[in-house]
Amino acid sequence: MAAIAGVAPEQAAAPAPSRAARRRERPQFWRWAVLILVGIYFAVPLYAAFKFAGVRAFPQVFSQAGFGAAFALSIRLAVITTVITLLLLVPTTVYVHLRLPGIRRLMESITILPIVIPPIVLIVGVLEIAPGFLKASANLLGLEYVVLAMPFAYRSLDAGLRALDLKTLVEASGSLGARMHVTLWRVILPNLRTAMLSAVVLTVALVLGEFTMASLDLYQTFPVWIVNFEQSSGPVSVAASLLALFVTWIFLMLIATLGSRRGKAGGSSVTLFSVSRRDIGGS
Repeated sequence: MAAIAGVAPEQAAAPAPSRAARRRERPQFWRWAVLILVGIYFAVPLYAAFKFAGVRAFPQVFSQAGFGAAFALSIRLAVITTVITLLLLVPTTVYVHLRLPGIRRLMESITILPIVIPPIVLIVGVLEIAPGFLKASANLLGLEYVVLAMPFAYRSLDAGLRALDLKTLVEASGSLGARMHVTLWRVILPNLRTAMLSAVVLTVALVLGEFTMASLDLYQTFPVWIVNFEQSSGPVSVAASLLALFVTWIFLMLIATLGSRRGKAGGSSVTLFSVSRRDIGGS
């Protein structure tokens, strides 16, 4: 009958779209509404601050005394903190996942302590036990920031390792003759690129915005300079705050863009074929 009426049997038997499919076809009204409300929540204070400061206040920020030194110190501390954090946490997290999986909950509890303990308590304890040559150097702030960044960096790396079949990768790489340091460098780290990038972004954002430890340590980082300069010129101080926000945002976007480009150039993941014959035997 369907064929006589000119309708193909496949068309006559086509099932009606399911309820889930109809829901997906509907416009995501609530999603856009939430995004618009969040955008307004962040945009209105920024617009008010920009209107208060005025356009003329932004060029004046660069000519203020201490601006260049404070900004350079914050960038230097961000680099020091990021390097030390990755050197400490990447091998530690990999070792815990491979050899000591039973203490992962203990590691999570330990790494959350810098969030629980107030920064004032941390800085007082550090100043009591730190040697004299570190107290006289701004690099002490970098070590303190490593402690503050530990909860965020560890969780980023832990999430990246949970997404990998780490034990299988290590065993397969070892069966090809590669030693552990070769496996870490040629197999594990490339697959952890996204997790490491997240850790870097969170660490840099923390360092560029931290105020309490730097002020108690009597070092004038960029956030401390903004607060100190606020007493002399309100519009210029607000302009400096907006500039710090924009510079931090641009810096983090640059890190994310460079990381994503390297990921696309090298492929989405690195397999055991990256262990070449030269590495067999653990060169």
